[in-house]
Amino acid sequence: MATLSSPPSSLSTLRKSFLSNSPIFPSFRCLVPQIKKSLTLKTLNPNFKILQSSAVPAAATTSEIPLPLKTRLKNGETLYGIFLLSFSPTLAEIAGLAGYDFAVVDMEHGYGGISDALPCLHALAATNTPAILRIPESSATWAKKALDLGPQGIMFPMIDGPKSARKAVSYCRFPPNGIRGSAHTVVRASSYGIDEGYLSNYSDDLLIMCQVECTDGVKNIKDIAAVEGVDCIQMGPLDLSASLGYLWDPGHKKVREVLNAAEKGVLKRAPAEGGAYLSGFAMPHDGPEKLKSRGYHMVSGAVDIGLFRNAAVEDVKKFKMSVVDGSEDDSDEKDRKDGEEKYWSE
Repeated sequence: MATLSSPPSSLSTLRKSFLSNSPIFPSFRCLVPQIKKSLTLKTLNPNFKILQSSAVPAAATTSEIPLPLKTRLKNGETLYGIFLLSFSPTLAEIAGLAGYDFAVVDMEHGYGGISDALPCLHALAATNTPAILRIPESSATWAKKALDLGPQGIMFPMIDGPKSARKAVSYCRFPPNGIRGSAHTVVRASSYGIDEGYLSNYSDDLLIMCQVECTDGVKNIKDIAAVEGVDCIQMGPLDLSASLGYLWDPGHKKVREVLNAAEKGVLKRAPAEGGAYLSGFAMPHDGPEKLKSRGYHMVSGAVDIGLFRNAAVEDVKKFKMSVVDGSEDDSDEKDRKDGEEKYWSE
């Protein structure tokens, strides 16, 4: 047994060892685990790409992570998505299992911020559903915090010209190509520093989306779409209608004319030739099928809160109508049982 009179090493030696390895001293790499380059996520965890769960129906899962959104767009697919404003991880998970191609976690109109968005990203990742973060404003700070979470896409609101579009792109790129702040050794986007190739490929699959939703933006839409790094133009029909003076009537003829002209401006130049893809949100008067037929490459057809609202209103309406009309017959046991079975299966 070692005694105080004969320590295995001197105090000064221990102190030097501590100082040379302490994370508060110069070596920044001490902040992250050091993993031999020969090791990969696959060798660390052979099932890294297998995101199945016994609790999830086999039909709703896949053993392989789907292709990135940018790759699917280049392959000519039309992608269908949903906006999430509730910041409910449960609803995000349901959306992913339902089969949406992507989900937009909306920090512009939803109540939540970065810390609220993260659980939704976790839920979407569990279902292999790509997440896009819509930030509240086009700023370097919001872009930095959003990108550090590692979404496949980022959506910048109120882009009104090529200058603001170039700024948005710069927020997504590290110096010297941009002004994005760097903590790539510890953030979720780089698997908390485990992905050593992050800096080499971080921009390959990132979908940069610019929202055009005002009259100035429409006038400059061709130049916005031509900005290097802008992958997709997201049309904003509600804000555009407000900008034109028709807040309560987004289906007005004048709004439709301006919207159609803007769409043609984007579609005039193919993405392969330096243009951008066209993305939009379906409206009651302008359904997803119509958007697809006009050349939209990404279509969002629903909002989680809107879906629940419609279902809740309809449920209450059905009950009250049944009470007023006396349509429920307690004596008809078969109908009652059929109704229960249908209810629980929905």
